[in-house]
Formats: sequence, C-alpha cells, structure tokens
Amino acid sequence: MPPGIQRVLISAEDLTARVTQLGRQIQEDYVGRTPMLVGVLKGAVVFLADLMRAIDAPCECDLIAVSSYGPSTRSSGIVELTKDLSVPIEGRDVLIVEDIVDTGRTLAYLRRNLETRQPRTLRVCTLLDKTSRREVPVSLDYVGFTIPDEFVVGYGLDFAGLYRNLPYLAVLDSRESQPA
Repeated sequence: MPPGIQRVLISAEDLTARVTQLGRQIQEDYVGRTPMLVGVLKGAVVFLADLMRAIDAPCECDLIAVSSYGPSTRSSGIVELTKDLSVPIEGRDVLIVEDIVDTGRTLAYLRRNLETRQPRTLRVCTLLDKTSRREVPVSLDYVGFTIPDEFVVGYGLDFAGLYRNLPYLAVLDSRESQPA
C-alpha cells in the first residue's frame, strides 16, 4: 500500500461491479434517448470513463470543472466554475457525473448553473455519497456507494494531486491530510 494510505475502503472489484450496475440502470432509464454525461473534473474522470463503457447505448460526454476545495481536505464553501461545457445542453437529457457529494454545495451550484441552460432533463449520478456531511439538500438519482465521513482517495479522487491513479478507494491517513 502506498505511503499515506490508512486502508482500502472499496476494492477495485467492488467498484467495477457497482459501476457496471449503474451503467445498466442508466441504459434502461434512457432507452430511446442519447444522454449527455457531464463529468465534473478532475475527480470524476475515471468514474466517467468506466461508466460510459458500462452503458451499451448511445451517449455523449462533456466536461465541466468547479472548485471548492483548493489544497484542503475540507470544502471552503465557496464554489467557482473553472471550466465550462464545450457544447450547449438546451433540450438535452443531461446526467451530471460526480465523484463524491458531501456538503452538497458544489452540486447545488452546478445544478442551478446547468438548469439555467434549459436541458430537457437534469439528473445526477455520483460514485460516492457522504451523507453525514450534507449541509445543502440535493437530489441524487444514482448513487454508487454511501461512505462515512473519512477523506478518501483513489479511482480519480486525490489529495494535493496525488493518489488519483489508485484502482481502489482508500482512506487517507489523517496525519497525511493535515496542513504542513
């Protein structure tokens, strides 16, 4: 196990199985339609790629970036759009693909922003839901796993740019996540 990792929370095998299930459910829910999967950079990239491959039907994707963390393990509460979509979503079936929802502030901001663009439908798929940290109520249509209030890395999620490449989700050692 790499330095700084306390323990594996969700194995690579469990991630693969759950993403496959989510892909099948999304495929069933969008029969006859072509959803636009909007991946939230950078954390959702790995999940988005695997999820798209698990959907055996036409779908498109685009990327958007928002930030509320900076170099910390806790959200600052201030959300900013750092990269916008490259195509219009008016009249489209849009599925936001998130890595993790904790306070709900980032997702609430993103939903408000995208709703102003008049998509036909707007749903949310998140790999991880950290309900114990929720400050703002948000609606989630697809949830991979509900996790405890621990800082996790791997499978696209990082700490200070590290650990995204881990094939599993792991709990970061609390000493690692403390400011220097």
